[in-house]
Amino acid sequence: MSKQLIEQITNKLAQADGLDAEARQELLGMLEALQAEIGGLGDEHAESIASFAGAATHEATRHARNPNLLRHAVDGLEESVKELEAEHPKTVEIVNGICTMLSNLGI
Repeated sequence: MSKQLIEQITNKLAQADGLDAEARQELLGMLEALQAEIGGLGDEHAESIASFAGAATHEATRHARNPNLLRHAVDGLEESVKELEAEHPKTVEIVNGICTMLSNLGI
C-alpha cells in the first residue's frame, strides 16, 4: 500500500499548480528516494510514513492552504520516522529534507 501512496503523492505533485518547476522536481526526487527507502521497512512503519507524506503533500498543494493542517501533517511525518533514526538514517534524512523543503517554500 505504501508504494501506491507514494505514487499518488508523486502524481499529485506533478499536477500541482502552486509549485515552481524546480521545487516540483526536487520534491519528486525526494519522493523517489523515499519510495526506495521505505521498501526495506516493515509494513506498519512504511504505511505511517507514506500516509503522513501524503497528507503533507495534499495540504501543501491545496489552493486554499490551511497552515494548521499542514503543520499537523508535517509534524506527524517527522514523528513517524523518529524511532527509525538509528536503524534507517537515510529514510530519516529524506523525510527531514521533504519537511524542510515544504517549510522553506512557505507552505
